[in-house]
Amino acid sequence: MRTPILSRFAAALLFAAAGCSRRPSEPVTPKTPAEPSYDLRLGKRVFTHYCQTCHGEAGAGDGFNAFNLDPKPRDLADPVSQKKSDADLADAIRRGGAGVGLSPLMPPWGRTLTARQVEQVVLYVRSLKRPPS
Repeated sequence: MRTPILSRFAAALLFAAAGCSRRPSEPVTPKTPAEPSYDLRLGKRVFTHYCQTCHGEAGAGDGFNAFNLDPKPRDLADPVSQKKSDADLADAIRRGGAGVGLSPLMPPWGRTLTARQVEQVVLYVRSLKRPPS
């Protein structure tokens, strides 16, 4: 009777030893996307409140009010728009379209938004970047 118990015990030890000697292939890392930064989330919130009506949820210039406007709002995700410097984008937000030689239909937000909010909106606009087609 002792032999079956000992042989089972020996078999269990063999399997355990065999399992320990194997090297793990690669460490498993979760495939979850990184959470957006706090400033990016705040920028999205400000964009949603002030800009989305004309520029649309994805910044494509297809917001609810866009069909009323001529010229149409700029597609902020377009590679051409994304080439503008952060300073140029911030200036357009602060001074409005007319203040930077663009459409007078874009209002100036410089007296409404703080400097930090403007920076956060610029950060969010950068996150809308689309690869060139």
